[in-house]
This record gives sequence, structure tokens and C-alpha cells, in this order.
Amino acid sequence: MTTTQPIPRTYSGLSRLAGPIIVIENITDVSYAEVVDIEMANGEVRQGRVLDVAEKYAVVQSFQGTYGLSTQTTKVRFLGRPLLGRVSEEMLGRVFDGLGNPIDGGPMPFGGEKRDVNGVPINPVARTYPREFIQTGISAIDGLNTLIRGQKLPIFSGNGLPHNQIAAQIVRQAKIVDAEGKPSDDRFSIIFGAMGVKYDVAQFFKREFEESGALANVTMFLNLANDPPETRVVTPRLALTLAEYLAFDCGHHVLVVLTDMTNYCESLREVASARGEVPSRKGYPGYLYSDLASLYERTGRVQGAKGSITQIPILTMPNDDITHPVPDLTGYITEGQIVVSRELNAKGNYPPINVLPSLSRIMKDGIGKGFTREDHPDWASQLYAAYSRVEYVRSLASIIGEDELTDTDKAYLRFGEGFESKMIQQGMHEERSIRDTLRIGWELLKILPEHELTRVSQEEIAQYLPR
Repeated sequence: MTTTQPIPRTYSGLSRLAGPIIVIENITDVSYAEVVDIEMANGEVRQGRVLDVAEKYAVVQSFQGTYGLSTQTTKVRFLGRPLLGRVSEEMLGRVFDGLGNPIDGGPMPFGGEKRDVNGVPINPVARTYPREFIQTGISAIDGLNTLIRGQKLPIFSGNGLPHNQIAAQIVRQAKIVDAEGKPSDDRFSIIFGAMGVKYDVAQFFKREFEESGALANVTMFLNLANDPPETRVVTPRLALTLAEYLAFDCGHHVLVVLTDMTNYCESLREVASARGEVPSRKGYPGYLYSDLASLYERTGRVQGAKGSITQIPILTMPNDDITHPVPDLTGYITEGQIVVSRELNAKGNYPPINVLPSLSRIMKDGIGKGFTREDHPDWASQLYAAYSRVEYVRSLASIIGEDELTDTDKAYLRFGEGFESKMIQQGMHEERSIRDTLRIGWELLKILPEHELTRVSQEEIAQYLPR
């Protein structure tokens, strides 16, 4: 069966220019999300896409802005297709810009095929429940906020905090292991998408991945801070389109790391403002929730497919405000969050992950017997309970003084210091297996009196805490 190629339609003259927005009137047969070529009088061609369509006009977003365009001489060619991104296993080990063009000096991949970057969220009926954990080598995540294959687990950070270092460490160290802690034979790949990052940050990521050898199994999409902000809406969609191909066509287990989602949302706000839309919370468009969901819900496992997509979006919270629309809406869509603490960072802890407000909602379904180790669920519950008690004891000590505390409360203070200096504290290039993490946790629990260990069984105490 032959397919009919769309016929481009060209229109001369623009009705209005506003920021990255172009309005063209007296058009016909234009579709939402259709790609356009914008041709200037000097022959330069820019690319854009249709944001809105009415009976007689179309609103187009230019990916390179509207500087230098003329309402009289500019031509707009509607290509009759959505924005396409190339997908191929040849793209692993390569570095591309935010629009999918190679920037590593290599050729454009010719294998694979081109697919609509908009994709579709996974049908809930076709989903398979996430199982099996992904080992990141970071104790605060693997032990207490475990990342599960097929999960969406964002990292909430703030300006000046080391979320870039954490992201790089996850990409370098992440792997799939079996119940014995041995590397799995399953194919595991990583897609890294950066939006609005500074040049030195982009070079940091490239250098980290190249020097560690991780780049061979990573595809990078880099949208820099000096790139047109309008292109940032494309970068995560390109990353997820490639991830879907690798996972559901090639059988890879794919980890997608996206940073910084706040920059992505700022781009949405800029475009919405240029369109004259009525703003919602903090000036963001009212469709921010559905737009974020269109990205996050492309993650998961599908019945009949061997591969899976796991996603770690990273976002910086303005003024460390977790109720800001970007982290707030992200938290509604995803299955937990990893919270980076400014207080722990000030103490010199790395990674400064505060495990108390952090959460992995489906952690219980991917740990324990057959996944990590049978004592992991009780172990994690006991550590959480003990560390939360530490916060209370510290507050009490600040009021009455440490000398007035009971022996049990003093033990909790020692436990808290050890928890932060041994469990949370970890070198940026230090990789821990899940068994290393479990061993450290049991050693810390030895500090507490046995009568305080109410979340673990007597059999576990006898096996892992011999007195």
C-alpha cells in the first residue's frame, strides 16, 4: 500500500509578530502541531510549529525567534506533518543539540526511522505495574527511596545545590542487578536531556560521561542557556521519543534523566505570555499540568514489551518553595520525589538528600525477597522511624540541653550523626552496591537500644545485629 506524501502549502505575509509567535491569516487545511518552515527575504529558513488553529488563522511558534522577520516579505510553508525525530540504536554514544542535530562532530545517524516527537502517554490499560529496582549506587536513594523500573521519580532541588553532580553520578553508576546483586544481562541504556543549562554545565556532563566510559551507553540532548528558549519544548520530547523506540522496539530498559524541568516550564510561560493567554498560578499557563503529564506519562512498562522506561526529571524550586507550581504539579503526576536539602549541603554532606520529605511511592513493590534482599523493607522502615525521632530529639536538646536527655535520646543523637556522616555522606565517585548500603544501615542500628528496634523482626536482629 502506498502512502500519500503531504503537499506543503506556502503563504506570504504575516498578520502579527510577538516574541516567538507568528500569526498567519487566511489559511486552510492547517493542523495543530504541524511543522512549518519560515523563510526570510534573504533566504534564511527557520523552523517552527503550529500552536493554535482557528477557521481562518494559525498561531505558529518559531524555534529561532522572530528577530529579523518582516510581516510583508516572510513566507511560511506548512509541511503537513508533525515534528519528527530520528530514532536509532546508532544514537547511543552520541551528543545532539536540543533539536536533534549532532554536535559531537559525528555524522547524522542514518539508521532507524523518523517518528512524531509528540508521542502519546501510555494507555493505562496497556500498562504493566513497575517492578525490580534500578541500582544508582547512591545509598540515600537505593536504600530508602528506591528507584523502580518503570517509575517516575523526580529530584527536587534548588539553585546552588549539587543536583547536577547527583544527576551525573546516577548516569555513571545506574545499572540493573539481579537478586544476588550481580549485573543483569538485560540491555540498559540512558537518555540524558538538558534544557537551558549553561555551557560549563553541559561541558561538565560531557566530561563526566566521557571520562567514566558511560557515554558509550548514553545519548545526550543538550539545549544550552543561549539557545532560543522556544526550542526547550522540543528537547524532552526528542529524548522520550528515542526512549520509546529503544524500550518498546529494541527491548532496552531505558533511564531518562531530564534537567532542568523548571527551565522547560519557563519556556512554556514565555510562549503563553506572548500569545496573550490568561495566566494561572505564578503566571504559568493553565495547561501546565496537562503539558507536564504529557511528558511524565510516557514513562512505564507496557504489556508484551520486554523493555521499560524509567524517568528522573530534575527541577530547581524557586526560593526552595516546594509548593511552587512546577514541583507541586510534578508531585501530583509522579510516584514520589527525592528532596535535596540546603541544610545538609551547608553541613558538607554529599549528596545532601533529606530522606524524611523524600518518598518513593512504589518502592515496596520492587524491593525485598527476589529483588534486593528480604530484610530491606523492615530495614528501611526502621531507619526512617529512627531518623525521624532524631529530629525530635535535636529539637528537645536545643531547649533543655543535651546533658538533660535520657540515655536513649543520647543514643538517637549519635545515630543521627552517624546516619548523616555514613549513610547519606558519600563521595561523588563512590559507588555502593545495595548490599553495601544495607550493611551500613545495620551498623548504624547497633547504636540504638534493642527495645527501640520495633520495625525489624527478632530473626533479623539475631542475623544482622548480633550483640
